[in-house]
Parts: sequence; C-alpha cells; structure tokens
Amino acid sequence: MNIIIVGAGEIGRHLATELSRSHSLSVIEVDARLATELEQSIDAKVVRGDGTSVNALAEANVGECELFLGLTSSNNANLMSASMAKKMGVERVIARVHPGLQREEWLFDYKGHFSIDHIFSSERLTAIELAKFIRNPDSLAVEELARGKIELQQVRVHPKSPMVGKSLRDLKMPDRTRVVALSRDEGHLIPDAETVLEAGDVATIVGEPRRLRKLAAALQKTRGGLEGLRVVIFGGGEYGFALAQMLESWDCKVRIFEEDEKTCHELADKLANVTVINADATVLAELEEEQVGEADFFVATSVSDEDNVMTCLQANNLGVENCLTIIHRADYARAIGSSGRHFGVIAAVSPREATRRDIERYLTSESFHVVKKLGAGEVIETRISAKSSVIDQPVGSIRWPRGVVLVGLLRQLQAEVPGPEDVLEDGDILYAMVDRKSRKEFLKLMK
Repeated sequence: MNIIIVGAGEIGRHLATELSRSHSLSVIEVDARLATELEQSIDAKVVRGDGTSVNALAEANVGECELFLGLTSSNNANLMSASMAKKMGVERVIARVHPGLQREEWLFDYKGHFSIDHIFSSERLTAIELAKFIRNPDSLAVEELARGKIELQQVRVHPKSPMVGKSLRDLKMPDRTRVVALSRDEGHLIPDAETVLEAGDVATIVGEPRRLRKLAAALQKTRGGLEGLRVVIFGGGEYGFALAQMLESWDCKVRIFEEDEKTCHELADKLANVTVINADATVLAELEEEQVGEADFFVATSVSDEDNVMTCLQANNLGVENCLTIIHRADYARAIGSSGRHFGVIAAVSPREATRRDIERYLTSESFHVVKKLGAGEVIETRISAKSSVIDQPVGSIRWPRGVVLVGLLRQLQAEVPGPEDVLEDGDILYAMVDRKSRKEFLKLMK
C-alpha cells in the first residue's frame, strides 16, 4: 500500500519504522534534523517540508497515496493536511489530534467538516488500554467500537451463571446487547437464537458499556460494578487526566498524584469526583502517608518510563496487587508486559503501540476494514452505499446472510447496537460479526 505520513516525532517515527517494512512509504517532516535521522534509518522517501504545503504533498506523490496519516503534534497541521489530501484524491485519511479536541466530538463533527475518515489521540487510546484492565479485570478481551459508544468483550461463562442451559432467545439480556460469538471445546461459532449457552463457553458480547457490564456480570456471576474501586494515578498530564475522566464516570474512588501545583488546580477544576494530591509520588514517604498500599489499582502515567516502573515497584511493595504503567518505548513495554507480573505490574501500555494497533485496521485497500479477528470470524466496519438494497429498510425485515450478526450502527455522532425496528440510511456505518464464508455476501449487500 502507498502511505504518506506527516510528522516524524515520537508517534510518526515509530509508525514509519513499522510500516516501511511492508509498504511503500513517504514521510513529510519540517524539521531538517528529524528528517535526516529518519532518512538514514528506514527505507522510505523523506520529504523535508510542511505537510500543509501543496508542493510537499506533491513531492510525496500524494496522487498515488492510498492512506494518509497526519501525525504531528499540531491539531491544525494534521487536520489541514489530511483534509487537503482528501480533496486531492486520497481514499483514506487519518489525523492525530489533541485529546481535548476529541472530547469535543459530540459537540462538533470534525470528521465530517474536514472530510477525514478517522481522528484519534494517542493519549486517549493509551488511557482506553489502561482502563480496560481496571473496568474489565475478568474479561479476556475488550475492544471499543463506534467512537467508544459500543464495547465488545470476551467473557467466560461461569458454571453457576443463571444463563447456563438457556437459548439466546430465552435469555433476559439488557436492551441492545448481544452475544455475537462463542468459543467452545476448541471450536468456534456465530450463534443463532436457538443456540444454548454452556458452562465454560467463551462468549463475545457487545453493547453500550454500562448495559454490557450487567450482561458480563450475569455470565461471569460477578457483582459487575466498579463503585468504590480504589484507583491511584501517578501523573496528572493528558494520559492521567484522560484515564481519571473515564474512571470518574464509573464511580471509582480516584486519586491523582501530581507534583506541579498549577496542573493540580487545573485537574481539580475539570474533575468533580477525583481527589488531586499535590505531591511527588516517586517519594516513598508520600505514598505511605496517603496509604497507597490500600488501593485496588496503581497506574503510572508520567512522561518518564523510569519513574513509572519504580513507582509501580514501590506501590507493589506497599501492598498494591495490581499495577499498570505507561512505557513510551514499545520494546521496553513488551519486555515489562511479559515479565512484569513477577513484581506486580499486570500490564505495560505503549502509546506508540496503541496508535499502531488503531491505525493497523486501515491498512487495506478494501471498502471495509477488520476491527477485530476472532475464532468464529471477524468484526467488520463498512459504510452502506447509496445503491445498497438495504437503504430505507428496517433491520428486522432484511434477509441477512447466515453467519452475520449486526454489532453496531454509527450515524454521524450517534451509535448503538441496531434493533429490528431501526431503519438503515445512506452513509450509515455498520459493524457486523461475520464468519469467513459470509463475508463476500454481506459486503455485496452493503454495496
């Protein structure tokens, strides 16, 4: 695939290094030093210039580009360059933005206004990865769909679950939640209404996060709530703030350690139900004074990998069993992630890797992209064509191919798991669990 990246900073350089191994890549970087370093380290065309310049885009062969990535640290540069690339004929354009802008998406459709296919913030992607381990500690996998408004989880069905032995038709599940796949005895299937749940099944479930938690709790026979869960966050920067904001909405008891007094005041103004502590969490005495050892989770989100690892070690020594940390270097994150449980670190998340995984879904020239691969098939995201026969039809009246379960419907800023009465419209984005035999027929229906 022909790819253009604008920006060779921390995120851009990591993506360029990974993508240059198997794709035709051009990188536009305004800083001469960064451009020279990148040119010497990877097999790619490097253009020294401004990504919002038509000349720079032309020099990077934008006319042949299939995927455009605006990855600088500037909202304006990324949105502008991606919008220009779209107008110049690029099929898919993606822009990295500040998390503050992404939090405003419900107020303004930035994607539609700038004709951009996908916007993301690496800080929010990282916070989502961290939150998965806190919000869903018993889940085997968690994935966000439709701008985070729909969630996919994999859970193991407990032998004493009240749902064991019942068909999906007879289950009393929360509204607009679904069981979309099952793994059983090393086999996999996409269930229908008559499929009966068995103890030990690994069930893939989807729905709005709060409703889905109730379904997961019933299947796993857990209490299913996060109320009162004690979480301590080290670092009040964008990573820590984004994580605290997510957990705050789930009624967790969150405390943030932040050394900078000005940042503490800003956090206190923005977070209504979070305790902000103006202290240096790298000092053991500060952790002891605040009784951090009683926390259920300790999460290190500072800009220093060394400080993050050391504070996790200190928190574990004080009694915290579950420690999470951000590690900016992807190779270090993998090493700590594989062996960190020996000293209490249950997961290490790399912002660079979180970004790579998010963008990896778009590395295809097809009219769809795969959101998640599962044993029974894959979750596909695709846009309904204006010529599709499903336009103006209620979901329940459409003859869907066998092996297809609708997972989500995204319409502008609104998203939900579609019900039988929902009418499909031109431009709607559908998410569907599709087995491999039915993919071609499903995609044909969308066109």
